[in-house]
Amino acid sequence: MALFKSSEERRIEREMKVRQGIRRIERAIREQARFMDEFVVNARRAQAIGDSKQYQFIRNSLKKTMVIRKVLERQLLSVRNALLIKRQAEASADFTQAMGLMAGEIGRLFGETDLVKTQADWEKAMLQSQTMEERMNMFLDSIEDIAQQDVEMTTSETVADEEIDRLIAAEADAEQAKEMQKLAGLRAELDALKGQGEKQK
Repeated sequence: MALFKSSEERRIEREMKVRQGIRRIERAIREQARFMDEFVVNARRAQAIGDSKQYQFIRNSLKKTMVIRKVLERQLLSVRNALLIKRQAEASADFTQAMGLMAGEIGRLFGETDLVKTQADWEKAMLQSQTMEERMNMFLDSIEDIAQQDVEMTTSETVADEEIDRLIAAEADAEQAKEMQKLAGLRAELDALKGQGEKQK
């Protein structure tokens, strides 16, 4: 392992860290979705046995889980946007460097090159590229810090009680629809068996 890493190696490392961060946030969002499903099922059970205290507790837990999921989705969006901006900055830096090289080469071919000006332009382009990279790194660091902070509930992120009730009611309706479908299937089987019995007579 080299003692000093090249700027390209450092760039690749940073890119890998960002991708790992994105995967962690995506995994956390999927986990919160599973928690929501489990809370909905548990709320239905609490309703079925008439335990209002447990129902209220589960309902509040479901509300908190929905808020956490929204915050995680916002963080994921921020990181993805930051990655796009970083790629745009890299493309601009590549373009600037390529144009500087071409300008130098064209000047050399025509014998009109001004080495002092070319060197100054080159140094300026490199400085701008490094400054852009440093700014992007600072921006990505700040996004990562935000993602690692404790999730705080804000007024705009609260989930209405009606939304929780609708979610639980939808689960109950889906369950009832499944039961009705099973009953319909059993009736059809019974009718088929009766039809066979009558034919045999």
